Amino acid sequence: MVLAAGAGTRMKSRTPKILHELGGRSMIAHALAAARGLDPRSLAVVVRHERDRVAEHVAAIDAEALIIDQDEIPGTGRAVEVALDALAAANPADGLEGAGLEGKGLEGTVVVTYGDVPLLSSELLRDLVALHEADGNAVTVLTAVLDDATGYGRILRDADGGVAAIREHKDANEDERTVLEVNSGIYAFDAAILADALRRVTTENAQGEKYLTDVLGIVREDGGRVAALVTEDRWQVEGANDRVQLQALAAEHNRRIVEEWMRAGVTIVDPATTWIDGSVRLAEDVTIKPNTQLHGATVIERDAVIGPDTTLVDVIVGEGATVRRTEGTKSEIGPGATVGPFTYLRAGTVLGEAGKIGAFYETKNAQIGRGAKLSHLGYVGDAEVGEGTNIGCGNITANYDGVNKHRTVIGAHVRTSSNTVFVAPVTVGDGAYTGAGAVVRKDVPAGALALSVAPQRNAEGWTEAKRPGSPSAIAAAAARALAEEAALGTPETLPSASTPPTEEGK
Repeated sequence: MVLAAGAGTRMKSRTPKILHELGGRSMIAHALAAARGLDPRSLAVVVRHERDRVAEHVAAIDAEALIIDQDEIPGTGRAVEVALDALAAANPADGLEGAGLEGKGLEGTVVVTYGDVPLLSSELLRDLVALHEADGNAVTVLTAVLDDATGYGRILRDADGGVAAIREHKDANEDERTVLEVNSGIYAFDAAILADALRRVTTENAQGEKYLTDVLGIVREDGGRVAALVTEDRWQVEGANDRVQLQALAAEHNRRIVEEWMRAGVTIVDPATTWIDGSVRLAEDVTIKPNTQLHGATVIERDAVIGPDTTLVDVIVGEGATVRRTEGTKSEIGPGATVGPFTYLRAGTVLGEAGKIGAFYETKNAQIGRGAKLSHLGYVGDAEVGEGTNIGCGNITANYDGVNKHRTVIGAHVRTSSNTVFVAPVTVGDGAYTGAGAVVRKDVPAGALALSVAPQRNAEGWTEAKRPGSPSAIAAAAARALAEEAALGTPETLPSASTPPTEEGK
């Protein structure tokens, strides 16, 4: 059972607490992954706050999880009670009679965890279940010892060291609050014993809630064995109640991922400024430079160099490629290709082997062939660029007519000069050239030169007439005088273009 009914008001957010993300997925997604690692017969998620939104998210993550609604009675004990009812109804052949709840009870081990404990691992849950079942415990609680236990339920032990009770922080007296061993809220229960004890739990406490922790005292009174598994890894039982705690968990989660990749053969130059989602995959001998973020389904192949100052989301980078100072989303970069600096790869960009997308370039929905080069200052969108083509500086594909997007197809081994504009839809044949400043509105045959030529007109004397007395006019006058003297063949000392002439010189 994953308890996820709380409102999480301390987050101060319109987003339900358990839907806040770290490491590329929501807290509830982390919790469900840990629970699924137990290979449980049933997995239940108890919801209440923002019920429909949470349920939809859970179903998208784990379609087989059973969504259970908590009723008006508050508390973790009630959440588990309604979950037991629902699970018993969903598994009528698995139960035993007389559990004290509606229908049949369940038998076996029931594990209870939470939707806001994102660093909890399946391994630790398996250790909890193994200890619980090996020792024949009625209840086994996962605990940790903290330097500051404020806000946590305290583990109260008897003279023999057994778990006598758990006291919530709000209900604990001064002596009990000095205890540093805390309850994680994560338990393994014997199902029948749990069901019977919950029937006797009341709401007579400071919060008027039905506490799951009260089960332990009831079990002890009945002579059942209550034990604890103490974990030395406190992060696995840390919850996030506000954004400060969430960020601390995110930083620790990232630290562990970064360290894991370094031990797997990845060079990470500055771990403190490198963020990697748990879903990212890296090969050996990849190098990650500072201020790099890798998110989603990003895959980096061997010997690739990523960064600095690069963010990739769902990007595949081929072997030996280099990507620096780049923002990329849902794109593919071929082996040996180079991207950046200051490059924006939008969704649908596919750069072929040994290709190049250079400085201050934006691409979108573009297929760029092997060895093709888009070196600097341009935009290619809704386009196909053939093998070996070199796109000049300042080229753009004008793909949008205000209503529809249109496609540009540029063939193989094309050479385009600076400031060419391709007005889509248009096709440029293999081996074609364009002249500087060409506006290509019609298809260009293979091997042709596309030009946009208009006669150049020079308005003589314009600067002196329209900008009299300006530095430009003075320089023009000086240059004209020099030209006139040179034409006469009698050069004299004249003021330079960089030095304003004196009144006598004028």
